[in-house]
Amino acid sequence: MIFLGFDTSNYTTSAAAVIGGEYINLRSLLPVKQGERGLRQSDGVFHHTKNIGEIYDNLDIDFSQVCAVGVSTRPRNVSGSYMPVFLVGEAFGRGIAHSLGVPLYEFSHQDGHIMAGIFSAHAEELLNGRFLSVHLSGGTTEILASEFDGGGFVNEIVGGTRDISAGQFVDRTGVYLGMRFPCGRELEALALGTLNSNNAGTLNQNKSGTLKLPVSEKDGYVNFSGVETKIKQLIGSADPQEIAAAVFENIGKTLCRAINSAICKTGLERILIVGGVASNSILRERFKSGINGKVFFGSAELSSDNAVGTARLAEAAFLKQNRR
Repeated sequence: MIFLGFDTSNYTTSAAAVIGGEYINLRSLLPVKQGERGLRQSDGVFHHTKNIGEIYDNLDIDFSQVCAVGVSTRPRNVSGSYMPVFLVGEAFGRGIAHSLGVPLYEFSHQDGHIMAGIFSAHAEELLNGRFLSVHLSGGTTEILASEFDGGGFVNEIVGGTRDISAGQFVDRTGVYLGMRFPCGRELEALALGTLNSNNAGTLNQNKSGTLKLPVSEKDGYVNFSGVETKIKQLIGSADPQEIAAAVFENIGKTLCRAINSAICKTGLERILIVGGVASNSILRERFKSGINGKVFFGSAELSSDNAVGTARLAEAAFLKQNRR
């Protein structure tokens, strides 16, 4: 049995196939011009439309074995959650399901992240009972009390950002420093220049700590816009490596406080951290030492936007439906 997944997020066109414990993960990043901090939705729709057929053609599978198709149709499982870019994947997935004569299942982009994290972390225990899922991506910073219902996730927001996301803080800092959007990997590489090369992820105390940034967190909710303004003021006067390291140090401290607040509030001590920002090695080290619970991370490959989780959700929904 093979299950297909499609996801057309803000910045990545994705197609995936899962076959048992194996998967094929194909992706194409959407182009963003130097100095810009993102794409207009109309441009995203255009690039997804160009990409998705070519990506699908590169899926080297036996299509006669496809049992179901999963597609991300919205950012999150909340009322009014909508972005035009997801219409491309939805329309394409619907057409493929119809042509193959198999069912189509619709999910949120966020649920795809959660399932990809569980799958790649070998954390199947999270499919039983409630747990905290922390979604850290370019546009989202949310802490959720999540529970798998056999075909998707029921999520309750228990924390997160009140203004910009952690990913936006990272990308805006990178753009201020002259990097190309999205800036996460390049800003991390810059920050690692101030780290002890023998202990990646641990700040070198001889070179860090000169920039003190405020932490804003209350009852699981955080604010990053104020500290982003502070960083903008430092551009041109402070060492760029110090700025990069200080940004990740601040995000790590702030989110550890927020996640620990959510743990106290909910009593849930199993924590899954997903999303592109969650692949950052500096933040992972902070979370391992600073969170008061059992922490699971998805693989670096499946932390950023992809359709593997969506394909896995389609598999779960298909099996649930056919057990009835």
